[in-house]
Amino acid sequence: MSEENKDLARRFMEEAYNKGNVDFIDEVVASDYVAHDPNSPEGTGGGADGAKQFVETYRSAFPDLQMTVEDLIAEGDKVVVRWTARGTHQGELMGIPPSGNRVEVTGISVDRIEGGKFVEGWSNYDALGMMQQIGAVPMAEQTQA
Repeated sequence: MSEENKDLARRFMEEAYNKGNVDFIDEVVASDYVAHDPNSPEGTGGGADGAKQFVETYRSAFPDLQMTVEDLIAEGDKVVVRWTARGTHQGELMGIPPSGNRVEVTGISVDRIEGGKFVEGWSNYDALGMMQQIGAVPMAEQTQA
């Protein structure tokens, strides 16, 4: 089961994020999927529809978005992905106009899978770093000792 879950997580990154195939989400995300993400943009709730909205939000802001799986670990019904996202800020993101800046963000997602579908997920990623890279939040001043 663990290997199947790892394959599913890898396919999700490739199909949904890298290719923008949001129809794939209907195949692999339960309609009652619960997302736990403290940085979720407004309007990207749970269920397969919420997962689609989340992917579409980021793909419209970063049309060249590419997710790289750095580590993939699975045990039982859970799979953990340490990932890096790269893209160019070419569309509005949460009211922030496009900056044209290249962005690289790292994160970790933990998903619970039942019957070949994602049913619950926890994500945490460097949202502050992303906002700094697109110019929405100033970088911290570097002090010299």
